[in-house]
Amino acid sequence: MPIRHLPETLINQIAAGEVIERPAAAVKELVENAIDAGSSRVDVSIRDGGLGLITVADDGMGMTEKDLAIAVERHATSKLPDDDLVHINALGFRGEALPSIGAVSRLTITSRPRREDGSLADAAAITVDAGKKSSPAPAALPKGTRVEVRDLFYATPARLKFMKTPRTETQNVRDVVERLAMAYPDVHFTLTVDDKQTLDLPAATGDLYDRRLSRLRQIMGRDFAENALRLDAARDDVRLTGYASLPTLNRGTSQHQYFYVNGRPVRDRQLIGAVRGAYADFLASSRHPMLCLFIDLPPAQVDVNVHPAKAEVRFSDAAQVRGLLVGGLRHAIAQAGHRASTTVADQTLQAFQSPENAEQNPSWDGQYRQYAPPYRNMKGMAGAAYTGAVYAAPQEAQTAPLSGLESLPGARTHVHEVKADPVQLAYPLGAACAQLHETYIVAQTADGLVLVDQHAAHERLVYERMKTALSNGGIARQPLLIPEVVEMDEASAERLLTRSGELAELGLVIEAFGPGAVAVQETPALLGHGNIRQMVLDLADDISNYGQTMSLKEKLEEVCSTMACHGSVRAGRRLTAEEMNALLRQMEQTPHSGQCNHGRPTYVELKLNDIEKLFGRR
Repeated sequence: MPIRHLPETLINQIAAGEVIERPAAAVKELVENAIDAGSSRVDVSIRDGGLGLITVADDGMGMTEKDLAIAVERHATSKLPDDDLVHINALGFRGEALPSIGAVSRLTITSRPRREDGSLADAAAITVDAGKKSSPAPAALPKGTRVEVRDLFYATPARLKFMKTPRTETQNVRDVVERLAMAYPDVHFTLTVDDKQTLDLPAATGDLYDRRLSRLRQIMGRDFAENALRLDAARDDVRLTGYASLPTLNRGTSQHQYFYVNGRPVRDRQLIGAVRGAYADFLASSRHPMLCLFIDLPPAQVDVNVHPAKAEVRFSDAAQVRGLLVGGLRHAIAQAGHRASTTVADQTLQAFQSPENAEQNPSWDGQYRQYAPPYRNMKGMAGAAYTGAVYAAPQEAQTAPLSGLESLPGARTHVHEVKADPVQLAYPLGAACAQLHETYIVAQTADGLVLVDQHAAHERLVYERMKTALSNGGIARQPLLIPEVVEMDEASAERLLTRSGELAELGLVIEAFGPGAVAVQETPALLGHGNIRQMVLDLADDISNYGQTMSLKEKLEEVCSTMACHGSVRAGRRLTAEEMNALLRQMEQTPHSGQCNHGRPTYVELKLNDIEKLFGRR
């Protein structure tokens, strides 16, 4: 068949498919136009997930009749006055959004512009029906611009087959509005779905950081706002600002990570990878922090004209941006010290008060503040009769001494005398007063209590010491009086011996001891008397997972973490009061001690107010 030119309407529909692939994309383009117009309020309304109707109204500068006629033509824009694709300072610039939307729907644009003296000119409107535009006509509008998109994709029925349910499309629209609202806290955003307002984000007040955090609280929730770390770092002409969560506040996916480049929301795998690298020392690979980061740099150093949707960018110096991101995040986490997120305590309280747990307990009376005594169904207490208010228990039960508690089967609680020492209680983690099940330390603070996982906490302390020692020239080693011989398969032994030089830098000296065995001559002094055999076997497995092409220094965190785990205070070890208090003081002085090497919290803090609520005292 001969080559021919496609009809103009078909060309426009093909182009529209690149820019407007779903209702959320149309909303994104229209809201960005409203922001570029200097609006202080943007109202979005949709029906049927945006397929039936999309309305975006703003109070921006508006457009004249002449502007309206040109705005619906392809590649027409007011945002490139100098035809410069390098220094782009607006969200939109391609001149494709309005004609693309008009090519696949029934589009109506009504606008009332401002004159130079600030007064308002007459309003006008223009319609575009499946690519066929009308002439501008007089209309009524208080101010700004109002865009109505009806029957989206009616001109391209095939596209409708690929749409999700109205509920899914509505959620996509909400995500778009929220992403843009995060970057522009000075603008009041609303979203109405099927005549019901579902989102109302008033303009925030205060300085830039206060405004951003206020907007993030509205969108990402109170937990994020209370546990967010403030970032402000710069390198040459590149600046990083925003907020990131403490490691102990994390999610199972990266969907709660938002990135902005010069105010433009972007999705960039390199940025996500940089975040993963910054948190690799604090989170398991399957967990992701929550964050909202803003990267500002000269427009000439970033290419935003990569994709029609403008969601991807390319940096002229990507390594510089990644380095700034990793360094800024790690510095913020280090500044947090031993702090853990408040959600840890919230989750603990919810576990105490969980209706699901209570339903499994026959003593649950349906309310949080009134409980039937839990011992009524215990073995040996069958004679206790419940009267509705108090229990009439056997006389021997009423007079049983409290000191008999320690003789109960399975009780492994070691109680130490607590002196109300204001100095001890004033410490952030308080004074140790008990050890539960030879695993958990209970400490009293000035306004509550702290429950510490002794193994997880000490593992983090040893790990941080190993990293510090390594960065200062090497880890001190201690020779073994009698070398420890560890047997394994020949392949694992060979892998270990191949890396013996790197292991020696980490404080572990090994030698060959026949086929399938190594002799451990020296160990890191920080590890003390750990389980050497199991540590060596675990390291052999780690090296097998890393592969022969990767050096141990590249996987330093994992190697040190494995070694620290085996050199830490184990669960099941009884500690004295002095040892417990020493552990608490070391935690307070060590960065990142609020979470173990795997991202789990090392302690839970409960305030006195929360404890009193559990017992109905408040």
